[in-house]
Amino acid sequence: MKASPTLASNLQMVLTDLIELHLQAKQAHWNIVGTNFRDLHLQLDEIIASVRLFADQTAERMRALHALPDGRSHTVAADTRLAELTGGLISTKDAVKLITARLERTVLTMRDVHDEVDEDDPTSADLLHAGIERLEQLAWMVNAETMTPSAAVTEPAAK
Repeated sequence: MKASPTLASNLQMVLTDLIELHLQAKQAHWNIVGTNFRDLHLQLDEIIASVRLFADQTAERMRALHALPDGRSHTVAADTRLAELTGGLISTKDAVKLITARLERTVLTMRDVHDEVDEDDPTSADLLHAGIERLEQLAWMVNAETMTPSAAVTEPAAK
C-alpha cells in the first residue's frame, strides 16, 4: 500500500508533535527543581522513552507506506501544535502542569486525525490507538503528582 497525501500529512502531524513532546519533556527533565524532584525526573524519563518509541514507530510506518517522515528541527518548530516550553528552571509543580498539557495536546492531535487515518489505513489507526492509550495513561500518572483528594477520606464507624 502507498500512503495517500492525506494519510501522509496526518501521520506527519502526529510525528511532529511527538518529536516536539520528546524534546520538551527532555528540557523539563534537565531543568526541574523542587519538591519530589527525583520521582518526577525519573517519570519524565519514562515519558520520553514512550514518546520516542511512538515517534519512531510512526516514522517507520510512514516509510512502510512510502511516505517521507520529516523530523528536521525547522519542520518540527514550524509545524508543531504544542505551545513552546519556557526556558530556565521549572518548578516540579509547574512541570507537571506543562507536561500534562503537552501530553494531552499530542493526544488531541492523534484524535483529530484518527478518523481520516482509519479510513485510509486501519493498521496506522492501530498505531494511533496504542499511542493514545499510553499517552493518556502517562498524562494521568504525571498529573497525579499534584492532585489532591476533593474530600477527606474517613473510615466508617465501627459497629
